[in-house]
Amino acid sequence: MQISSRFTIALHIFACIHTYEGERKITSDFLASSINVNPVIIRKVLQQLKAKELVTVARGSGGARIAKPVEEISLFDVYKAVEAVSQKGLFHFHEHPNLDCAVGKNIHQVLDVKLDRIQNAMEEQMKAISLQEVLTDIEHCIAMNP
Repeated sequence: MQISSRFTIALHIFACIHTYEGERKITSDFLASSINVNPVIIRKVLQQLKAKELVTVARGSGGARIAKPVEEISLFDVYKAVEAVSQKGLFHFHEHPNLDCAVGKNIHQVLDVKLDRIQNAMEEQMKAISLQEVLTDIEHCIAMNP
């Protein structure tokens, strides 16, 4: 199991917008240079964030902005906006265990509830951390290490 880099890319985008919004236009090219990825990836993540009304993006080189107060945005909100987690959950279970095997026949029964508990705990922790907390921490780090 691994959460894709879209989640951390999205958080990096928010940090750049917050840090540089008064100094420059926040374009996909600028964000791509900070994150060190192709601007196409940035545009895709920005589209996902925009669809969930977490950012606004002006056409052309108008730039990106955070769409609502950062204390109202949780890490879970960002995660849900950019991650393609299926309805079945975070963990992708191998689909066809051998039902003629004692372990294969019972593995879902043993793991399904436990994996759901793990996912729920992770999501609750993400809900408890606001984007404001992340941005405050990045401000502190920048002040200590410009």
